[in-house]
Amino acid sequence: MKITRLFDFLDYQLKNSPRPDCLVTKRHGEWINTSTEEFVNKANAISRGFLNLGVKHGDKIAISTTTNRTEWNLLDIGLQQIGCISVPVYPTISPADYAYIFNDSEVKFAFVSDAELFQKIQSIKDQVPSLVSVYTFDKVDGAPNMNEILDLGSDAGNQHEVEAVKEQVKPEDLVTIIYTSGTTGKPKGVMLSHNNIVSDVLNSDPRVPKFPSEKPKALSFLPVCHIFERMLLYLYIYNGIGIYYAENMETIGDNLKEVHPDVMTVVPRLVEKVYAKIYDKGASAGGIKTKIFMWALGLVENYEPFGEQSFIWKLKHKIADAIVFKKWREGVGGNLTCMVSGSAALSPRLNRMFWGAGIPILEGYGLTETSPVISVNSMDKDGFGIGMVGKPISNVEVKLAEDGEILVKGPNVMMGYYNNPEMTKEVMTEDGYFKTGDIGIFVNGNLKITDRKKEIFKTSGGKYIAPQNIENDFKQSRFIEQIMVVGENEKMPCAILQPSFENIEAWAKAENITLPSSREELVKNAEVNELIQKDISQYNKSLGHWEQIKMFKLTPTEWTIDGGELTPTLKLKRKVVLEKYKDLYKEMYGRFPGE
Repeated sequence: MKITRLFDFLDYQLKNSPRPDCLVTKRHGEWINTSTEEFVNKANAISRGFLNLGVKHGDKIAISTTTNRTEWNLLDIGLQQIGCISVPVYPTISPADYAYIFNDSEVKFAFVSDAELFQKIQSIKDQVPSLVSVYTFDKVDGAPNMNEILDLGSDAGNQHEVEAVKEQVKPEDLVTIIYTSGTTGKPKGVMLSHNNIVSDVLNSDPRVPKFPSEKPKALSFLPVCHIFERMLLYLYIYNGIGIYYAENMETIGDNLKEVHPDVMTVVPRLVEKVYAKIYDKGASAGGIKTKIFMWALGLVENYEPFGEQSFIWKLKHKIADAIVFKKWREGVGGNLTCMVSGSAALSPRLNRMFWGAGIPILEGYGLTETSPVISVNSMDKDGFGIGMVGKPISNVEVKLAEDGEILVKGPNVMMGYYNNPEMTKEVMTEDGYFKTGDIGIFVNGNLKITDRKKEIFKTSGGKYIAPQNIENDFKQSRFIEQIMVVGENEKMPCAILQPSFENIEAWAKAENITLPSSREELVKNAEVNELIQKDISQYNKSLGHWEQIKMFKLTPTEWTIDGGELTPTLKLKRKVVLEKYKDLYKEMYGRFPGE
């Protein structure tokens, strides 16, 4: 069958590879399966329920959930089938941002996962004239529940109406408006059509590796309201891969061992955290165990996937694999064919080590505006490179502007920004290419991202600094949790840095060092600063002298999504961090930018 609309993927799975575990969510300690057939039936019931409620083609329905769960998918397909437009929203945004998004998109109904989100939206309901009602997935006192929609559509007598409406849904129709959280300014509503996302799924499909498992499974935990994870869910459905939802970020380790997934998507920060835990365990084992662990790390530190290795190296690696790396793989479920990384650049050193440990990571690249995949590595020599994001996917054209900016044209490029034709025009070239805002180069046909165009800055000496690459190097330190390189129009680059309090405390305990109990005092402690300076000096060696971090200041607070320093995909909100810690900036430079 030909797939032209997103809900066609579900019909495709039903006909070609139905699963008893199409969608799986853990509730009260038990994994609850939803089969492909049940998925279809419940999505149809939701479609019928909405029709009976008077919901029409083109109505906007918001969805916000604290964790990924089956209800999201049921609602997503149920809405698509009757031509509704979903507005997925991050649960962590402020009430003011909810009000802005709901008013801008004229949301008619909102669906939320739990009592906390229900109260959050109820608090701004009076500010949104278009909002009729807020439904919940969990049972919440005083709130209408999603089961009411299912009950309203329980009689399949008007299924023919659903089928008739489905026929009217066109590939070019708007299917979702995704508001990018961004790092500055008001959220922008990215309009994506069925064809935008369908084309991205089908053109990415050749990069999906072959899985040894007869019935492969995926573990999903990245926010499904983000187009990266959402697009991959459609790809999983198309490939007959079972989707298992992790309970939350804290339980991923346990969930990996319970599910034994074949594939999962990650962001670099998660890989860094996983490695930090592995390193701490190996480094603290003591005696011969620590020596073997460090030897194994050294063996793969410069590993080159698909490269030629000597017989002696292979022999050493076989020993290291049996003693050390096998345990790494068991720690991530023992079945992973690969992890797919997006959102930001992954440290090349970490990528080499995970490949060397038998846990391949494939980096990809894209934006919400491109549905999202532009390019992605594949599991073969020609389509892979450490530090690269692979070759562009089929039917997507990529070229570089004179200043190196990556320009993209293809069926995956958005319809435009909702209610903002001026901004849409700003990001498109006259010959129809989307301006990504990223700087890149091609290496043997593979794309390499060098930095964000807007983040590159110049020192007072006229030297250009690309902060993201420098930050990725320093975050390899187990004592550095987050770091932001600063110094625009200053004589030298410096850094505002959030230390890894957990690892510093573990180090102090191992060294019998007593640290101050308050974090405000801890970040001023001479021994802590000397510890971090040692790593700063080490990583500085690989940088040009003009790029090296000359001074740093530690923050006593953690940088979080809720705190506003990070986006939901864990990218730095540079302006927020700079404003929040401007006193530290002044300590380094004697003034604040603009003063």
